[in-house]
Amino acid sequence: MRTLLWAEHQKIRRLSFVWIAIFATVMVAVIVFLSGLTDNDGIRDIDTIGWYMAVAQPLATFFVLPAVIALLGSYMICREEQENTIDSLRLIPVNEAKLTIAKMIITLVYSILFYLLLFAITFFTEAALHFSDLSIGMVMNFLKAYFLDGICIFLAISPIIALISYMKKGYWIALVITEFYSFIGLFTSTSNTLKALYPITAVFTISGYYEASTFQVMLSCISLLFCVGLAAVTLAGMNKCK
Repeated sequence: MRTLLWAEHQKIRRLSFVWIAIFATVMVAVIVFLSGLTDNDGIRDIDTIGWYMAVAQPLATFFVLPAVIALLGSYMICREEQENTIDSLRLIPVNEAKLTIAKMIITLVYSILFYLLLFAITFFTEAALHFSDLSIGMVMNFLKAYFLDGICIFLAISPIIALISYMKKGYWIALVITEFYSFIGLFTSTSNTLKALYPITAVFTISGYYEASTFQVMLSCISLLFCVGLAAVTLAGMNKCK
């Protein structure tokens, strides 16, 4: 497994999708920052300590990061089929189930890294603007939230990655489906029950962005575990069909 992880990491470093995801992350940070410069009756949102770190997190999740992460994961799993290299891999031989697991693990790692990149941008901006007012507790809470977002968003979108890989319909469709899937979270967030059950908003319940009861956190955990189970069953069926 270690060899497979290393090999997949080496391959993904050369992918343009990684740079697209990094660019998208940076652009989200820039857009949120510029929106915070708007003067409302002499008060700018960006001047409120913690505002930047708090707002960038949900906006990136509802509009950008899940889609690019799903695109990356789908491409990693589909690339051998679409580039006609899968037959060569079967001659080695490579355990295709382990190869798929390795690709999913790498996708998870990059999901975390993209969210930590967003955190780094927002944190250093906050530090430049409000260094004396920042507390270690506040920074650590946001770091924990962004880290958990990276993990949980991967879990939430894992069924989409698995479905696109199973259907072999082209990895770009993962971008469209996930974008719609994430956008719905804007509407489910208005209901306490729905935001705990819907996978995208369940992420915020677990990460602590939403104030939630123990019951709501349990519902969110069940929702994401269901997503993981669905993805596992789909990928298992894909490997059996090969």
